[in-house]
Amino acid sequence: MKKILLTAILAIMMCLTASADKYSINRSDLPETAQEFLTTYFPKNKVGMVKTDRHLLKKTDYDVKLTNGTKIEFNNKGEWTSVDCKTREVPSELILKAIQRYISKNFSDVKVVKIERKPLSYILTLSDGIELKFDRLGIFQSMKMDD
Repeated sequence: MKKILLTAILAIMMCLTASADKYSINRSDLPETAQEFLTTYFPKNKVGMVKTDRHLLKKTDYDVKLTNGTKIEFNNKGEWTSVDCKTREVPSELILKAIQRYISKNFSDVKVVKIERKPLSYILTLSDGIELKFDRLGIFQSMKMDD
């Protein structure tokens, strides 16, 4: 009896896990806010893939990969949480003015290639591999060098 119950539980968990992710190439599978974000900041780039992550205990989030290699993550409301442009520059409009001033003053010869928005901070990766952390007001917190 225990084996049957355990097998049934495992089968249910596998079904739930297998149906948790959905892949498409349609912008329309994203929340309206995410669609507007792509239109505003990446108007010329085509969507290569949209991955919809449905979590059991967590809300849905979205991973978008553009055909130029840029990866963007959105939360369940369609708000961006991460933009990774690989070797290209992150759109400057996504970076707080205070952070832009700090970077132009201290790192004038590099560009921001990745930005992550956390609940209490921003984490930026520069083209030379340096990672900078700022609070939500744009005040510098720490720096981590890529080894």
